[in-house]
Amino acid sequence: MATVENQVVSMFYELKDVNGNLLDSNMDSAPLLFIVGKNQIITGLEREIINMNQGDASHVAIKAVDAYGEYDENAVQIVPIEQFAGLELTNGMTLYGQGEDGNTVQVIVKEFNDKDVTIDFNHPLAGKDLYFDIEIAEIRDATEDELLNGHVEGSHSCSCGEHNDECCNEHEDECCGKHHH
Repeated sequence: MATVENQVVSMFYELKDVNGNLLDSNMDSAPLLFIVGKNQIITGLEREIINMNQGDASHVAIKAVDAYGEYDENAVQIVPIEQFAGLELTNGMTLYGQGEDGNTVQVIVKEFNDKDVTIDFNHPLAGKDLYFDIEIAEIRDATEDELLNGHVEGSHSCSCGEHNDECCNEHEDECCGKHHH
């Protein structure tokens, strides 16, 4: 029986880019757990999983627009270097801050000089088509508590989910979570 809204899916995945480079995987670790219909994974991937049953495996191609969206040139800003006082900047580094809505915002340092820093608010995978090999380990109904608090009990997997918790900051390269603006 295929998944429906408010069910918990336990999933293993490998994520690759268009060139077949491995970007992320949990095949050798704990499965990713998420609640269907709660926007906890990227839209295109959830749409594919809804048609799958427990024990199914599939190769799924997700277009950029259904993953992290198209690359937005307007999401690149130049800010005074004084805003980064005390930080040792490197090109390509990921930084975290707080957005206007209070959520954690991830930015990438594109370049800097002694006056300005160019930062990119786009997700590192914005504008990229993604390829998943997925295996559905388990499907079950969510408990009342899980539905109330919006996440799976006993799991604290940040992969493929939101990056709002401070403890998730070490997972800056996780790839299949929601896109933050």
